[in-house]
Amino acid sequence: MTPRFLTLADVAETLNISAAQAYALVRGGDLPAIKVGGRGQWRVEAAELENYISRMYAQTRDFVASHPFGADATPDPDPALTPDAQLG
Repeated sequence: MTPRFLTLADVAETLNISAAQAYALVRGGDLPAIKVGGRGQWRVEAAELENYISRMYAQTRDFVASHPFGADATPDPDPALTPDAQLG
């Protein structure tokens, strides 16, 4: 049975990031979490982690769509290589 709540170490392992980066996601409000226990340890609901991953996939799709790369993209020419630059 999959646990409902994950530690920040679990989140870090799942996302293949450091524990400090997982903490930054929580403290920055990107990844909802709760503090539990007397020492206030952070816990992330597994469903919230999945929601975060889905949001990141959507953001990445939007980024890729708005920043084309490959044969269809026309790169900006290097000004040093334009004919006018070579005449000067």
